[in-house]
Amino acid sequence: MSSECLGNLLRITLSAEYFKDKHLTFSVVDQSGVAWELDEAMASQCGYLVTHSSWSSIEFRASALSCHSHLVKDVFTVTIQIKSSRTPDMKNVRTHLKSASCPYGLCNTRELLCESNYMEVSVRREVPQTVKNFVQDEPEDWTFAFPEAKAQEASIWQTVFHQPEKKKAFLVSDAWSAGYGLNTTDTRVLLRIPHTAASIQLVEAQGITFSVVRSSTFYKERWIILMVDTSVACPVDGVDYTNKTIIWTVPKYIQLLSTAATSFKDVLVEAGVDLHKLSAKEMASRKYVLLNDFNAITVKIPIGAEGGYYKTSVSNGQHGTKYAINLFLEHQWEDNKWGRTKYTIIKEIETPFEEVELVITNNSNLSARLMNVTLGMFLPDVELVNLTIEGATVAVPEAVQHGYQTYEIKYANGSKTYVIQVPFDAPSIKKEYMKVDMRAYTLNVTLTFITHPTSDTFSVPVIAVSAVKDAVLPSARGFCDGRNLHLVITRGNVDQNWLPFISDWNLTPEAVQKYNYSLRDNGTHLAISVPFLSSHLNYEVFHTSGIKASLYLTLKDGNTLANRRDFSISCRFSPSALIQCLPNGTVVITAVKVAGIADLDTRLFVLRDRLCKPSLVTEKTATFKFNVNTCGTSRKFNSTTMTYENDVLYFRPGNDTPVYQLKFACLYAIKQTVDVQYESKKNPPPSIKPGFGYLDLSMKLFKDKSYSESYQKLEYPVVKYLREALYFEVELLQPKDERLELNLDDCWATNSQSQDSLPQWPILINGCENSRDSYRTVFHEVDYSLRVKFPQHLKRFEVIMFTFVQGTTLLQEQLHFHCSVMICSTMQTKTSGFLCPRRCNPGRHRVGEDTDFWQRLNKNYFVL
Repeated sequence: MSSECLGNLLRITLSAEYFKDKHLTFSVVDQSGVAWELDEAMASQCGYLVTHSSWSSIEFRASALSCHSHLVKDVFTVTIQIKSSRTPDMKNVRTHLKSASCPYGLCNTRELLCESNYMEVSVRREVPQTVKNFVQDEPEDWTFAFPEAKAQEASIWQTVFHQPEKKKAFLVSDAWSAGYGLNTTDTRVLLRIPHTAASIQLVEAQGITFSVVRSSTFYKERWIILMVDTSVACPVDGVDYTNKTIIWTVPKYIQLLSTAATSFKDVLVEAGVDLHKLSAKEMASRKYVLLNDFNAITVKIPIGAEGGYYKTSVSNGQHGTKYAINLFLEHQWEDNKWGRTKYTIIKEIETPFEEVELVITNNSNLSARLMNVTLGMFLPDVELVNLTIEGATVAVPEAVQHGYQTYEIKYANGSKTYVIQVPFDAPSIKKEYMKVDMRAYTLNVTLTFITHPTSDTFSVPVIAVSAVKDAVLPSARGFCDGRNLHLVITRGNVDQNWLPFISDWNLTPEAVQKYNYSLRDNGTHLAISVPFLSSHLNYEVFHTSGIKASLYLTLKDGNTLANRRDFSISCRFSPSALIQCLPNGTVVITAVKVAGIADLDTRLFVLRDRLCKPSLVTEKTATFKFNVNTCGTSRKFNSTTMTYENDVLYFRPGNDTPVYQLKFACLYAIKQTVDVQYESKKNPPPSIKPGFGYLDLSMKLFKDKSYSESYQKLEYPVVKYLREALYFEVELLQPKDERLELNLDDCWATNSQSQDSLPQWPILINGCENSRDSYRTVFHEVDYSLRVKFPQHLKRFEVIMFTFVQGTTLLQEQLHFHCSVMICSTMQTKTSGFLCPRRCNPGRHRVGEDTDFWQRLNKNYFVL
């Protein structure tokens, strides 16, 4: 803290940097050591002011005749107490004391002061002269009255305010209660009026509005009551802004302050900044202009000139600045009524709000995969307090938990910028595929700032986009079997919301089910299977060796439906795939619409007998079902076979030459004898009646081969090392019927909850262990016990722990086990054992559904 004497004002300056982020209280200490805490009302009544004079300082000002100043001879002393704390409740408070003295220089007949929060008038007390040869008629009366008069010789009796409608008188106590400040010294009478006082009138003089108080103050001097004029006037406006210049005009002679005077003489006109007077040379160097003509005093200051400073301002939530400067004007004159008057005006001027555009600079580090954005410039009175990330507002210290680092960079001139750093892979960074191998990373965050000391807030949205060559597009491989086309797509890092389309037809789960397609997606792979005879395939060149069927699949953006990636697979199918020759002489043939024939309508396909039309038609296929003895079918014989032939034809209207012809033949073996023996027998009535009920099954994992303790729900997922044993039990819980038996059909493992997901590994096939397993499944007998009432309702088996690998990559995922079972009647099994086999039948193994690019691995450990 530092102190400075400025005329009849004392200024104490505090470092704003030292008291930053602290809560402050100011108190004035009187001569008895009592600290009087300042609030706005007390400060304006007693002659004090606390303000921020710039970014870096807090200012306390006190009038020479303030309430608690200590005046001794020609020196006044003021002591202040400052308490600071980091919390609003002022706990853990630190106390600072500062005492300063200044010379008491009130010497003019009348001194007027216009401060930011009060007006003050000080008038010299007149001391009446004793009349010579005065005769005292009753000396004893004066003798008795003298002690009381002497004791109160410096006290004010009352103040009268002259209102337009009436006069209002206040005793000293009443004036203090009303917020006015009154004081006397041995030589002066003082009245202080807050700018909010009720007695203030607004009066216009030469186009300038003044706050005016007309008052007379009565005080006692010896045995005489004296009255002085304590009127005061301070300009309210008078500031204009033209051509980037502040123009402050003050009328020179104000009627209220010069009532009854007939002669005027300028003594002094001086101006300055921050209560420091400036010489003519200093004003010229700063390009200030001081004009003093007959009617007015004018001060001109270029906006941005030395002596003022820019401060941050907020208007309607927008960030901007104002230029602020603390001017003062001192005018001294003499007239034939008052003698000399000193008139001091302190004027804190702020220019109108001017919006400032903030610059956002993207300095992202692509190699480090780090978004790096700089926002600025800001003045020193701005502080970043909050970030809004995906709709959630967090304080700056908490933003680190979301991956956001913030830094403040200060420059030599006091300005600063803020830097925000976020990893590309942070959840709030939006990733969007652009083209080829490019992805766009978008940072979208809103920063909230606060200004000091006004505590105004404003927000700045920050959007930054960085293009990175790290896009991995999906790839595909396809294969065909005898009846289907298969396409397996390996996902990349850009296609999470891309949707599969076949011929502009979205492969939704509902549509897939409708057309009997297969669509499986485990997050890393998308597997699609489409039957050979499908309305969404394209059929191309037809040869005797087969038909070329093509599946075209497009991945489209889920938001814009723009085409992102195209895949296709073509397979050649044998003509036998179109024909079914049934033993009873029925032929089912499907004709397909091939490319190259325009406007072909599958409904117009016919056989040789044109009355034979298709029984089932789709956009791409027409299916015929007929007997070999109908529809113009021809028959040929040789020594071993009988051949039936026909054609599927397509004619354009008015043309008997077919534009499409599909020849087909069915061959049946001859010279074979089939003996058929039959016997007429009346069937007995059914013994089983249909009904309704429910089945309740469970599959549990036990901790050891005793099957005494199973894992509970809260213990999953269970951690097991590879090649450790897993003990499974499958049980029929309801109904508890000894005539029923549970048998295992297939059991398999996946790495997702869906039983149809890929990859898969068969554990049991048709109730038997998988012959491809290097560690075979072990079955355990189930015996009767207290827990097991029906052993035939339970099946137990043991599996060695494994995991999946893709190529050489270990898939660190959980395993999920599934089983399908058969519930059968023990009565049926005695007569029809093939329905519910009691033991494994190796001759009935099926091919597992695992694909060739997945392997089973018995290394390391995995989570079950």
